[in-house]
Amino acid sequence: MSKNTDLAPVALYARVSSERQDVDLSVAAQLRALHDYADKNGYLVVREYIDEAESGRIADRPQFRKMLDEASKPEAPFHEILVWKFSRFTRKREHAVAFKSMLRRKGVRVVSITEHADDTPTGKLMEAIIESVDEFYSENLAQEVTRGMREAASRGFWMTTYAPYGYRRVYVQDGAKKRPRLELNPPHDAVVRRIFDLTLQGRTTLDILKTLNAEGIPSSHGKRWTKTTIHKLLVNEAYTGTLVWGANAKDGQEPVRVKDAFPAIVSQQEFQRVRKLLESRAPAITHPRRAASPYLLSGLAKCETCGKALSASEAKSGKYTYYVCQSILKLGSGSCHTPRLNAKSFEEIIISNIRDHILTESNIRDLVKLLDEEMDGVAREQRQSLETIEAELEEVKRKLDRIWHFVESTDLDMADASERILEHRHRREQLEAAAEEARDVLGQRRELLDSADTIAAFAADMSAFLKTSELTETKAFVRSFVKEVLVRPGAATIVYTIPTPQDSPIGGADAAEIALGGGVRSIGYGGTPGGTRTPDAQLRTLPLYPLSYRGMT
Repeated sequence: MSKNTDLAPVALYARVSSERQDVDLSVAAQLRALHDYADKNGYLVVREYIDEAESGRIADRPQFRKMLDEASKPEAPFHEILVWKFSRFTRKREHAVAFKSMLRRKGVRVVSITEHADDTPTGKLMEAIIESVDEFYSENLAQEVTRGMREAASRGFWMTTYAPYGYRRVYVQDGAKKRPRLELNPPHDAVVRRIFDLTLQGRTTLDILKTLNAEGIPSSHGKRWTKTTIHKLLVNEAYTGTLVWGANAKDGQEPVRVKDAFPAIVSQQEFQRVRKLLESRAPAITHPRRAASPYLLSGLAKCETCGKALSASEAKSGKYTYYVCQSILKLGSGSCHTPRLNAKSFEEIIISNIRDHILTESNIRDLVKLLDEEMDGVAREQRQSLETIEAELEEVKRKLDRIWHFVESTDLDMADASERILEHRHRREQLEAAAEEARDVLGQRRELLDSADTIAAFAADMSAFLKTSELTETKAFVRSFVKEVLVRPGAATIVYTIPTPQDSPIGGADAAEIALGGGVRSIGYGGTPGGTRTPDAQLRTLPLYPLSYRGMT
C-alpha cells in the first residue's frame, strides 16, 4: 500500500471515432499501451475515460467533459492525463491550446506516450507542429467523408440527418452498406399538400398556422406551427421530389441536385407559383455566404491605438490590398491614426520574423533530435502494435476454423453461420491491412544525422514551407505560433503563443516589436496639376530593424 502512495496519480483517456478505425487506434489497444506505459514510468492509474464513436473535432464528448470537470476540482484526483497520441485528446488546434492551458493552470499536464514533447520552448514547438499536422489530417479526413456523402447523394440517397416533414427515411441495400432514401409518411404528407393548396388559394402563412393550430395538428416536432416553420416548408424544394445536398458547402462546390429522387408531394409548377407568391408578399433577402478570409493575418492583426481589428480592404478593383483599422472603415479618416498597411508587404514582414524568431538553429537542432527520438519511439510502438495485431489475427483465424469445423461436423445450416463468418472475415482483412501498415513503418525507419547539413536542410524545408504552401496551411502554421499582432503608427508588436529560443534575435522573449517602414505603409498618390499619380514602383520596401524586445505575460 505504501508503495502505491509514492506513485504519481494519472488518468487515462482513450478515444475512437468509429468502430472502423485501424486496430492500433482501438480502445483496447490504446488502454493496453497506456497501462504498460504507466507501469513502467511510476504512475498509478486512478481514472479511465473512454469515448467511443466520438469525433476529435468536437469538445462536447461525454467522458472528455467529465475528465475536464474532475481535473478542475480543487483536489483533482490526478496530476497528468496520458493519451496514446495528441490527436486522441483533440484534433482542433484551438481546442488543444484552450484545454491544455486550462489544465496547466490546475496543475494537470497532458502527456502523449508516443509523441515526445517536453515542457520546454522546443517541446512546445514540437507539440504545436504535431497538433497542426493532426488538425490537417482531420480536415483531410473530413473532406474524404464529404466526398463519399456527395457521391451517395448524387445517386439519390438522403444523406441529411432528418427527413423533411411529410417524409420518413428508410434504409435500402447499396452494395455492402445500407443507405437511406425518402418515402412518403402518411398522414403528414397530406398536411404538406394542404399547406401548399391553401397558399395557392391566397391564404397567408399566418392564416395557415392559425388553421392548423386550431385543428390541433402538430408540427414536425410535436409543437405548434409558427410562421417560420410554414415558410421553411413552402420554400423546401424537396417536396417536388428533388434532392438537394451541399447547398451550404464551405468549399464552394455546386450543390448536388437529383430530380425525381423520391415521390413528390407537389409539382415543380406549383412549387414555383408558391415561391412567386411568397416573394410578392415579402421579398426574401439572401445573405451571401461568409467565405473564409483570403488574407493571412485576418483575426490576428489589431490596432493598438483604439483596440479595433484590422480588416483587409481592396482598392482599384482588387489591384491593391491593405489592412485598415475598423475605426477608419466605419467612422472615416481621422478617427484613428494607425495608417493602412500594404497587405503583401505586411504579411511578408510577419513571416520573415517568424522564421527569424522561431526557426532558429538551436530550435531546428533540437527538433531534429526530437524527430530522431520520435522515430525510435514510433518503431518501438509499431513493433509492439505488430505483435498485438498478429496475435489477434491468429485468434480470428482460429475462430474461423472452429466455425467451419462446427458447420462440417453438425447439422447447422450454413446460413445461420454466414453472418458470423462475414464478421470474422472483415476483421481479418482489417488486421491484415493494419499489420502491413505497421511493417511498412518499420521498414522505413532511418537514422537522422545531427550534422550541419541535416540542420540546414531542415531549416530550408521549414522556410520553404512558409513561402510556398497554400494559404490555409500557412495560416494554420502562423496561428500555431502567433497570438496577435498589435499595430500602431510606425511599428507593430508580434505576440507569440510560446517563448522564443534563447538564440533568437529576441532572446527568449514572448513578443517582439518591429518597425514598419515605407514598404508596409501605403504611399499616397501625389496628384500633380497635370493629374499625374505616383508610379507604382514607388511602393518600395524599406529595411526592417528591431526597435526593442520585451517579454510579455
